[in-house]
Amino acid sequence: MLQTPVTQDLVLIGGGHAHVEVLRRFGMQPEPGLRITLISRDVHTPYSGMLPGLVAGHYDFDETHIDLAPLARFAGARLYHDEVIGLDLLTRQVLCRGRPPVSYDLLSIDCGATPSLAVPGAAAHAVPVKPVSSFSARWEALCARVQRDDAPLAIGVIGGGAGGVELLMAVHHGLARLPGVDLARLSFQLVTSGDDILPGHPARARRLYRRALDAAGIALVTGFTVSAVEPGAVRATDGRRVALDEILWVTQAAAPSWPHDAGLACDEDGFIRVDACLQSVSAPGVFAAGDVAAVEPYPRPKAGVFAVRQGPPLAANLRRAARDEALVPFRPQRRFLSLVSTGARHAVASRGPFACAGRWVWRWKDHIDRRFMRRYGELPAMGEDTAGTDGDAAAEAMRCGGCGAKIGAEVLREALAAIAPGARADVVIGLGEPDDAAVVALPPGRLAVHTVDGFRSFIDDPWTLGRVAANHALNDVYAMGATPQTALALVTLPFADNARMQDDLVQLLRGAGEVFSSADVALVGGHTGEGAELAVGFAINGHVAADAVVRKRGASPGDALVLTRALGSGVLFAAAMRGSARARWIGAALETMCQGQAAAAACLVAHGAHAMTDVTGFGLIGHLCEMLDGRRATLALGRLPLYAGAEALVLADVHSTLHAENRRAHRHVEPRHGADMAARYELAFDPQTAGGLLAALPAERAAHCVAELHRAGYVDSVVIGHVGDGDGPLVTVD
Repeated sequence: MLQTPVTQDLVLIGGGHAHVEVLRRFGMQPEPGLRITLISRDVHTPYSGMLPGLVAGHYDFDETHIDLAPLARFAGARLYHDEVIGLDLLTRQVLCRGRPPVSYDLLSIDCGATPSLAVPGAAAHAVPVKPVSSFSARWEALCARVQRDDAPLAIGVIGGGAGGVELLMAVHHGLARLPGVDLARLSFQLVTSGDDILPGHPARARRLYRRALDAAGIALVTGFTVSAVEPGAVRATDGRRVALDEILWVTQAAAPSWPHDAGLACDEDGFIRVDACLQSVSAPGVFAAGDVAAVEPYPRPKAGVFAVRQGPPLAANLRRAARDEALVPFRPQRRFLSLVSTGARHAVASRGPFACAGRWVWRWKDHIDRRFMRRYGELPAMGEDTAGTDGDAAAEAMRCGGCGAKIGAEVLREALAAIAPGARADVVIGLGEPDDAAVVALPPGRLAVHTVDGFRSFIDDPWTLGRVAANHALNDVYAMGATPQTALALVTLPFADNARMQDDLVQLLRGAGEVFSSADVALVGGHTGEGAELAVGFAINGHVAADAVVRKRGASPGDALVLTRALGSGVLFAAAMRGSARARWIGAALETMCQGQAAAAACLVAHGAHAMTDVTGFGLIGHLCEMLDGRRATLALGRLPLYAGAEALVLADVHSTLHAENRRAHRHVEPRHGADMAARYELAFDPQTAGGLLAALPAERAAHCVAELHRAGYVDSVVIGHVGDGDGPLVTVD
């Protein structure tokens, strides 16, 4: 099926409740020519309705969080794991904390809000419930403190709305469930500035919830407007003081500052002003939903229920905007069902003047919440791709091959002007004054080292892909004990208009450029072309003293085998392509894969490495067999470092496409492991991208070498086995 070229970019900022529905709907019905990019600080979106249940112990992490990675893949969207810090409305670019700006044609913002910490001392001494990722760590610390200490502890929540009362009741229930915790030494207080709890809820609902607070022994402090937060206490404007050892902050929501700073029209509290179509009142093509938005025709409290209801009309209007069609206003519901849990499997329900409570209400709430989560975890089959039936696709079918498929000169020139390719005194002719080829001086008495490596894209982020690919290519030079000097790029860009191809090229080369700059490597040239999918490779040129070359072969009997990086990237990204890998697993692996290994190689050489290679496509066993050169080795499966999630995926029968070919090396292996090590054994054949360095070095120096590697930041480094001699299989695995 022909691919429709990209003609528009829709950027979604934040993975809030409205945006997850946007992704689901675009996955079910893709919009030809529209490329979607999701930028999110967190790659797991917490569902607000179930978070109290997580704290109370009724649910685990995965039951209460929407994994954005498979959802984005289902939608055909690129997922950028980063924090947005600004917006340039003039150039239509999103500014991020850790990556180059991201261009957009259409923009939607659903990044939520956080509790306001404007009260003096709140930021220093209180624990805000949002962002949830930060609160989760503090909650675990509180649980550990309660189990560790026997001293009395006063715990308080500031905020008497639904979020505050639910959180405190969940904390009470969650701590009561911990082994060895005596609730008698714990006290709980709910502090609110209002005269009662649950403002906006009917009187009967408030009475029912007060009964639950009384039954749990939670003290209610009303009319207490906090004026200052001190270590161990909060003070009110009227002078009252409440002593609290743990202060949880669930007060009025606060907006991020960057939308206002960017020039978007905002209300007096900083929330983005939008019309009934959810479009900014000041910036056409910019939309906002959820807590970060203030819908001017229909003011509503900051609650997840409204963000959920905004998802379908937001998705519809984003689609209409992409088609240049008239937007359609929506009218939110006037009344809504509120289900507020009371810690245990019990809840209070209210709608309009009606209210009731009971365990059956909690079961009702649990059913609704789980149904909502299944909507984004059990994704429907994608609709049939109709790309190739329109004029754009027909035009693509006639695109040239050969040199006619090169990227245009203007696109290339402007992209190169936007990056810093690096400079070295030994580069005689490079990108500073481009010519038909680069000219580089070789240091006297050194041998030239050349390597080339590359691959089709396995992730949807060109900036991160550039970083991984650069590190992957550099590892071949490091494995020989050599110093990299220059790099040549070979890039294939997906079909798109010139602006989008240029943006992709800039993103990719900036990512690679960061790696090369840190390694003192100059990018001196390369070649670009267009094709069906993104692909990148780098030819690395370096040098080494003749007597300092470290070969792949050369392991000696008695050597220890040291591996610097975890295994499992092959199975992780195979699972990611199927939408079955957790986003946190992929994020952790990419963070490691983007770490340069120059210092690791230097450490291994300094500790007398006799042989060294990098573990890549042939897997650990394949590359180890190359190193042994007829000698024997013993491998300890239990010591292999693994990426999070890799073992679970193998147990679920997920493998990389190259795994079967790599496993043919099994004939060189004598497996002695038990059934409990079967998955680890399979991962020893898993093909790696930007994998670790594997070195054979004197056993007596191995422990000190690993300690040095850990201090240098290579925390997964470990001795995985030893080299021996004699007859038998090349590798014995136990």
